[in-house]
Amino acid sequence: MPPGASSTRSCRRAALLTSSEQPRSGRIMDELADALLYCHGKKVIHRDIKPENLLLGLQGELKIADFGWSVHAPSLRRKTMCGTLDYLPPEMIEGRTHNEKVDLWCIGVLCYELLVGNPPFESASHNETYRRIVKVDLKFPPSVPTGAQDLISKLLKHNPSERLPLAQVSAHPWVRAHSRRVLPPSALQSVP
Repeated sequence: MPPGASSTRSCRRAALLTSSEQPRSGRIMDELADALLYCHGKKVIHRDIKPENLLLGLQGELKIADFGWSVHAPSLRRKTMCGTLDYLPPEMIEGRTHNEKVDLWCIGVLCYELLVGNPPFESASHNETYRRIVKVDLKFPPSVPTGAQDLISKLLKHNPSERLPLAQVSAHPWVRAHSRRVLPPSALQSVP
């Protein structure tokens, strides 16, 4: 590797987390919520949060990658359907306008996938996946801790306005209990 190059690896390439590795998933949720708060503050909606688009830096810090579907939306209202099937929120599937709250849905799906090993609405056919997303047909295996179930359930709400705000994701008891930050929140605030 060239000097000064950042060594990153996809979260997908790393072994998917199990419930015995809750500190790592809690930290990912905490750092991701902070990173998305920054993006949303700049009126940027990522719209494609998933394991393949998260990188870990040399110190294990989280980095968001692939802003190909992201949009700078001063009004924060969009209608384009985009992203990855298993991570699509109900409002996109139903053809409704969407805003930055699509990223909240995506981090709920991500948290589930980190703990279980597959997305919550994954099905044999696209139509069945769409149906399960729109109905929020969410089932937890017994291995998912109650606190994580609470967080995920508060993010995977059909009505976007009912989804847990990003600031409350970081403050959620399960995240607080299992997050050991690599970088303090103030480190993100120094980015121009």
